[in-house]
Amino acid sequence: MLVWFLPRVLALPITFTLMNNQDKVLLSHGSGGRLSHSLIKDVFLKYFTEPQLLNNEDASTIPDLPAGKLCFSTDSYVVKPIFFPGGNIGKLAVCGTVNDLSMRGALPLYLSAGFIIEEGFLIKDLEMIAQTMFQYSQKSSVKIITGDTKVVERGAADKIFINTSGVGIIPEGRSVSTTNAKIGDYILINGTIGDHGIAILSQREGMNFSSTIQSDCAPLNMIVESLFNICSSIHVLKDPTRGGLGTSLNEVALASKIGIEINEDSIPISRTVATACEMLGLDPLYLANEGKFITFVPPEEADKILIEMKKNQLGIEASIIGIVTDSHPGLVLMKTIYGAKRVINMPSGELLPRIC
Repeated sequence: MLVWFLPRVLALPITFTLMNNQDKVLLSHGSGGRLSHSLIKDVFLKYFTEPQLLNNEDASTIPDLPAGKLCFSTDSYVVKPIFFPGGNIGKLAVCGTVNDLSMRGALPLYLSAGFIIEEGFLIKDLEMIAQTMFQYSQKSSVKIITGDTKVVERGAADKIFINTSGVGIIPEGRSVSTTNAKIGDYILINGTIGDHGIAILSQREGMNFSSTIQSDCAPLNMIVESLFNICSSIHVLKDPTRGGLGTSLNEVALASKIGIEINEDSIPISRTVATACEMLGLDPLYLANEGKFITFVPPEEADKILIEMKKNQLGIEASIIGIVTDSHPGLVLMKTIYGAKRVINMPSGELLPRIC
């Protein structure tokens, strides 16, 4: 991987440079030659300004890391559409990897950014994505210090795909894992479910609702860190992205070999999302989220954690949604609004493809 964006695609003998924001990405932008350097300079280096990127080395050096355990994550983003209410693929790429690190209790520090761009992609859209990535890396206090581009022929990709990898540090004394849930733990979520999934679906299918549904895509590291500042005994953190809340709870139940019981009337969901789910026959428990997380904490810490969550804009609608039990290991049960109990199974398929 080249530290900044020297792609390897057959060069074409085209020598013009970027002239305006209406230009499109050409195969020759992936040649490694003059157009590649113009693309890097005129789009990416306008926003990605860390000094490690300026020398065109094949790898970046990382300054001395603080004490603790190194945490590393990588993810690829192929969302369709790439622009959606509340964000775009660039915001999703930064926030998604920041959040993956945060769910292990890590302090996110550095990101890489790899782009696979289809020939014909608009330069102005690429710049908008790069600008958004810069904004949310700044908001998350992380630095993009290495990257790469590839340009592929028309039809070989769907406009743009992005891979981000992240490095963070887990401070000494923290032990957060899906295997750490304890009997008696309370389960909390920081807000409403299903917003991202419905936002993507409505944009993709051209659906109109009484109010616009915005993706909840957001970096979670600041709100998570605020919880560690008041509680050192957080057992589990997990963001219910693909597969939604129902899938994430099942993953924790299986990994920790415990039972989970949740209350339907305690799970926050917006009226618009609930209405959309009723119209479309979707279960909000399995819809994707990109700015939500669940945490498992000792019962004596739950109220304190809830109060702290609600202090943050991303936790205003936080709620205690359930408890860990030893009565049915590996299973998730939900007490419905009618008083019955329903098994929340692991889904067998993808309800909404290409949501991240």
